[in-house]
Amino acid sequence: MLVDGITLMHEHTTIDLSEVKNTEDCQLDVFNETVKEYKKLYENGVRNIVDVTVFGMGRNIPFVQKIADESGINIIYSTGFYQEEFYPIQVFRETREQLVERMVNEINQGIKGTGVKAEIIGEIGTSYNVWTDTEKKVFEAVVIAHQETKKPITTHTSIGTLGHEQVDFFKKHNVDLNRVVIGHVDLTGNADYILKMLKAGVYVEFDTVGKESYMPDRTRAEILKKIQDAGYIDRVFLSMDITRKSHLEYKGGLGYNFLLDSFIPLLNSHGLTDDSIEKMLATNPMVFMNQ
Repeated sequence: MLVDGITLMHEHTTIDLSEVKNTEDCQLDVFNETVKEYKKLYENGVRNIVDVTVFGMGRNIPFVQKIADESGINIIYSTGFYQEEFYPIQVFRETREQLVERMVNEINQGIKGTGVKAEIIGEIGTSYNVWTDTEKKVFEAVVIAHQETKKPITTHTSIGTLGHEQVDFFKKHNVDLNRVVIGHVDLTGNADYILKMLKAGVYVEFDTVGKESYMPDRTRAEILKKIQDAGYIDRVFLSMDITRKSHLEYKGGLGYNFLLDSFIPLLNSHGLTDDSIEKMLATNPMVFMNQ
């Protein structure tokens, strides 16, 4: 469970998408460099990281545990299956019920024999403007696992697409939308699109902060101001979604601390209040994860 302090709700301590992406940059497995940045996060007030690395994404629980021990950060672990392009073979071979059993076991028994238990389901994803049959099977399995375990659900939308469809899916399957967060919505660049999801009752993540090649941070700030003015800032989380070595400071990237060091001052300059920022960084994650 979460402890008092700032929470980054959508991160990867280690991840390996290098085979699909065809670049070693996507094998994030640099221990000393990650510990250094996590220690700086701790100094910045971060106490929790929700690590959404799941089946088929190169999970390494002992590696992450050592980073948690070295840095003092409380890391929350996850279960689930990411997106079809990255699914391990089991997702295609096994039935929906077998996938449910895998997730429930990771929640109740532990991940890969480590005894470390998953506290959240996801990130589970849909493809870019396409929801494949196998992805639907995964989402159906997730609903069952959620109903059995009561664990919250976190999703991946590819460049923000199919967010409304994900919300409609969970509504159709009678999932409490207070237990669902839709990811990467900042990549839509569309305040009305995001507000429609918020009004439906889900949480949303602005979790690609700093990735200006996808969306300028000033656009993220302008949309968050509109969400604040509309009264829905208590359903928003912030994060960076670091996935590559080149995202880290030692490679000249922004690093995990960019959100606190640079993005928060930008939000202040766009009229986001200290209360809103406290909610997005600390209060909202605590309410979502600990209810």
